[in-house]
This record gives sequence, structure tokens and C-alpha cells, in this order.
Amino acid sequence: MQSIILTRPDDFHLHVRDGEAMASVIQASARQFARAIIMPNLNPPVVTVHQAIDYRERILACLPKNTSFMPLMTLFLTEQTGVSEIAMARDSDVVFAAKYYPAGATTNSENGVRSIERISPVLEALEEHGLLLLMHGEVTDPSVDIFDREKVFIDTVLLPLLERFPGLRVVFEHITTSDAADLVMHGPENLAATITPQHLLLNRNALFAGGLRPHHYCLPILKAEAHRLAIVNAATSGHPRIFLGTDSAPHARHLKESVCGCAGIYTALNAMELYADVFENEGKLDKLEAFAGHHGADFYGLPRNKDTITLIKEDWTIPESVPFGADKLVPFRAGEICHWKFQ
Repeated sequence: MQSIILTRPDDFHLHVRDGEAMASVIQASARQFARAIIMPNLNPPVVTVHQAIDYRERILACLPKNTSFMPLMTLFLTEQTGVSEIAMARDSDVVFAAKYYPAGATTNSENGVRSIERISPVLEALEEHGLLLLMHGEVTDPSVDIFDREKVFIDTVLLPLLERFPGLRVVFEHITTSDAADLVMHGPENLAATITPQHLLLNRNALFAGGLRPHHYCLPILKAEAHRLAIVNAATSGHPRIFLGTDSAPHARHLKESVCGCAGIYTALNAMELYADVFENEGKLDKLEAFAGHHGADFYGLPRNKDTITLIKEDWTIPESVPFGADKLVPFRAGEICHWKFQ
């Protein structure tokens, strides 16, 4: 196959940062995707509807005026989030979900939730008003091995939550394990999941290939090959509640290549080409359109996009770095060959 035409996809998990850094990366996403769920973990985080509206305006200001890209905003949940904020979000036509970060789980999550019981009224409000709950699915207990934190989260947080709030739509974001894939594929209708390109393409050996590889460090951390194969199977299965979310998370090169490097991988530069590689390798290119352009919109209750994109089969070299404000940013698989190209 030399080219494929797909419904224009959506990215249901995207970090674009702010200011000059955002201006450097947002157009890569807008070029490929019609819409994106924007993560709220700025510093300080986006915790109110008014802050979300302001952030949305800053995003739109970085785009050409004829761009149709739509940022879908989220609220960062804290233990101080009020029920009234959820009602305002429902009425805003700007905020589509609330994001649950366990405190300290990842970049700029220090203000996250320490005990999910403390936000029970907010969860009830999300269920009542029909807003989605997006969950970073890990526990942060330092006694739990980092490779087991997703499984422990399922057992101790997610399963009790689903039982208690059967009407709450939950997206288990960036799943990385066979446990998560099995739960979503055989679980309740109100549970969905996103999957990133890096977790489809890499296992944990990639962290140490030829030495320590800081540009392969992300959270949730890469897992063993058996888990990678399980989420590849889930992504390419055609399951209607599994869909695209890049978790593209740009960091300046010097912050990745430091004594305490940041977690996050920048995949937005060529996200659709990366996913196409995965689906082609599995002989499942016919499943890519629904994964990228149908399932997420359906779960969020959004209309499917009307326009299309084209990917052509053409080798090209991913750049070693791209501008990131005043800094440089290293994209995923920098310097390597990508076999599909966005036209």
C-alpha cells in the first residue's frame, strides 16, 4: 500500500506547554489532528474554568487564523476543587473533562490528589453532569515497584471507583500493561483507554540500549515486552473503547539530558506516521482509521470529523532536534527513518 486516506484524527491526550515553547510545538499537532484534549498540568496548573478559557485563547493565538484545530480543555483536579467548578465546566462548552493526577506522579503534578476519597463529591458531580474523568493510572507509594504501579492502581483505585460510580465515564490514559488492556477490553462500557506511540513501539530495554537513554524516559515508564505486545494487540484490535492519545510531552533537551531528567517524550511531530508504522507491522492498517478518528470521538460524545488526511509510504529521516522556544527539543526516534509521511 503506497498511501492511505483516513478520517482526520483527534489526539485525546496532548501536552502543549505554554508561551514560546507552546508556539514551537502546537502547529505540529494542528497539522495532523482536528481536535486535542489538552492536559492541564502547567505550573501553576489549570484548576478553574476561567483559567481553562484563558489557556485555550493562548493556544488559539499561536495558530494561523485559518486553522480549524480545536483545543478541548480539561481541569486539573485537586483536593480543593469545588463541585460548583464542575457545574461551570459543564456549561462552558470549553471544558470537556477533569484530570486526575496522583500527587507527584509525573511532571507538575505536585498539586494532585493524595487520596481519591477526598474528592468524592467532585466525582459525584462529574458523574451527574456527564463530564469525563481522565486518570493517570499509577499509584505513587514509594514502596511499590515502579513497574507495578499501574497494576496496583487498577486493584486499589480504579476497580473500586468503577463500582462506586457506575455512570461515570472514565478514560484510563496511556495504558502500558496487559492488566490494563484486559480490563478495558473486557470491562464496563463506561471505561475507555488511550495508548501512546512510544508504548506501542518500545519496551523497557529501550531505556538502556547502548547506555542510559533519557529521551526514552516517560511516565508511565516503558514496560516489559509481554506488556508491549498486549497493548499493541489492544490498539490494533478494533475495540471501540480504545483510541489514540499521544501523551506527547515536550521538554527542552537540557532538561532531559540532566542529572534528574524530566519524564516525557515528544511524539507530536510525526504522531500519525508512528502509529501507521505500528498498525502496518501488525497487518492492521485497516484498523487505524477507527482507532485514530472514530473511537475517541464516539466515547466523548463528539461528532466524527468530516475531512480527511493522507499518509504516503515514503521513507524520511526524523530530525535530530527542532526548536522549542529559545531551546532545542529532541523528537521521538530522532535521526531514525520513518516509513510513512503525512502529506
